[in-house]
Amino acid sequence: MKISVLGTGRWGSCIAWYLDKIGNEVVSCGLESAPDFKQLYETHKNDYLTFPKSIEVTSNLEYAIDRAEVIIISISAQYLRDYMKSISKYDLKGKIFVLCMKGVEEKTGKRLSEVMGEFVDEKQTPVAVWVGPGHPQDYVRGIPNCMVIDSNNKEVKKKLVQEFSSDLIRFYIGTDLIGNEIGAAAKNVVGIAAGMLDGLNMSSLKGALMSRGTREISRLIKACGGSEMSAYGLCHLGDYEATLFSPWSHNRKYGEDFAKGIKFNKLAEGVMTSKALKKLADEKGVDVPIITGIYNVLFNGNEIKDELGKLFLRDVKSEF
Repeated sequence: MKISVLGTGRWGSCIAWYLDKIGNEVVSCGLESAPDFKQLYETHKNDYLTFPKSIEVTSNLEYAIDRAEVIIISISAQYLRDYMKSISKYDLKGKIFVLCMKGVEEKTGKRLSEVMGEFVDEKQTPVAVWVGPGHPQDYVRGIPNCMVIDSNNKEVKKKLVQEFSSDLIRFYIGTDLIGNEIGAAAKNVVGIAAGMLDGLNMSSLKGALMSRGTREISRLIKACGGSEMSAYGLCHLGDYEATLFSPWSHNRKYGEDFAKGIKFNKLAEGVMTSKALKKLADEKGVDVPIITGIYNVLFNGNEIKDELGKLFLRDVKSEF
């Protein structure tokens, strides 16, 4: 299968590496001005992995789109709309788009597949999402994991799961696009909260955070029209180890550094996602104390310990 991966960052490069490894014809496409692209283009390697010669690296977006049957986008979630403005001028009919990114648009509160729906006719250009746990540092060492592919198009998601599954990644067919997208985005916010606990030497509270975080997100998913059980699947709870505990997790490390007063220079999607989910929860009338607490710390300047105190000093209530 001819696949183009748009985005040459940590996850985008891993996807290109993986899909080449299982036998696809892969092009990795990035912005010429981006440092991560320059490194891959000049050396065929980055800080996480080395590309085989079979992967073509290019900055020619038109070429990458034209030659592909499947187009995978792996960029910062908040840039998707602007990126699609550039992509939508090309002929996209008959191509499959797969979003390998986790977030909710901050300005609108829209899921990423909803943003895509503004630029493509999904009957002619199907859209899928690829979510779940995993880090490039683990995959390149041969450590397997499980992930989910979901779409409104049943045949497309079945086809992708069949084509992309291997001994390294076991894919499941998603059954709740709304829940999988919101759950995947929200786990990054919970990851920041976990990092803040680490930074305050309160890591033992991460168990309670996991339990209450999953329950909180299940309520939000249900209010948005999805299945609350999705929060307990691979998109959210199943991704907690990779996000709340892993040394490779950008969101966890962001939270830890924030608590310690250290500047974090890499992308942490959970920052803007906390703002987007707070907006979404307010619109739906859903109580989301963990998301609200992180939002208040990041955007209102509230003290971390004060917000944590609110979480654990709430009124007495039943667990479920």
